[in-house]
Amino acid sequence: MRSRFFSLILAGWMTGGLCLCAGDARAATVRVQIDVGGQKRSALLIEYQRLKRTPRTVIIVLRSGGARAQNLSADRRGIGLVPVVRNAGAMVVYPDAIDGRWSLGDGPVDDVGFIRALSSKLISDGIADPRRVFLVGVSSGGILAMKVACQGADSIAGVAALISTMPSQIAASCKLAKPTAFLLMNGTADPVAPYNGGVARLNGTTIEVVSSEATLAPFLAQANCGKERITQEIPDRDPNDGSRVTLERFAGCTSIVELVRINGGGHTLPGRPVREDRGIPVGAQNNDVSTPRVVWDFIRRVAR
Repeated sequence: MRSRFFSLILAGWMTGGLCLCAGDARAATVRVQIDVGGQKRSALLIEYQRLKRTPRTVIIVLRSGGARAQNLSADRRGIGLVPVVRNAGAMVVYPDAIDGRWSLGDGPVDDVGFIRALSSKLISDGIADPRRVFLVGVSSGGILAMKVACQGADSIAGVAALISTMPSQIAASCKLAKPTAFLLMNGTADPVAPYNGGVARLNGTTIEVVSSEATLAPFLAQANCGKERITQEIPDRDPNDGSRVTLERFAGCTSIVELVRINGGGHTLPGRPVREDRGIPVGAQNNDVSTPRVVWDFIRRVAR
């Protein structure tokens, strides 16, 4: 049974020559605005099917730094989810951060309220299926995604946090409203967001973070996961990239909780373009799996 499961996982994870090529013109984009505490906030909605008022899976992507997504190129340069979900009828949403930065502390900008309000609007407008709203966060965006979940967002079906560990302050007070599906993908040699905890250097600031294991803890506890781990080493498709991928699943969970550990990997997304983090070295790039395919496989299984 285990080998069959991992065979299915692996088949969906392989890099398959993904690109936003000839089909780009068929994608529909629209920008929405909402008022959050007197501030005008906006987000870019992208899908390949016409923007009908039909409830569907909605994936809210919180980019590293949260810079404004002008068009499809934001997805092409970033996580690359749009071409993967194009035939599934899912919508990808890119919210915009104030001044290109997510508020990770208790500052005047209420980004948690913004993401909640955006999710509520998409549901109330008949766009999002209330059981299939997902957050995918990269680096500082991953921290915001976990912060939203930890502050009791009951409308979120699942969270994927990529190259991101939970700040100590959030970990100490995390209270999930319900069992929430969770995917964590981190590199063990990440020089920006340390795998084993410590000081993370994100968006020009430093923040104390817990380890990847401690980041998983509140999700494992709320899902009543057992202690047994089912581990699978992913084939080393690129022996020259200096890294290997390990998938860890947790037994007995009432919702899916998984760790994708990039052994030797840095602050990079497997199979995606490498971008320097404000001049800070980002470490090794893994090419054994495709990040958007890993994320979509997780979302697909949860939504099902």
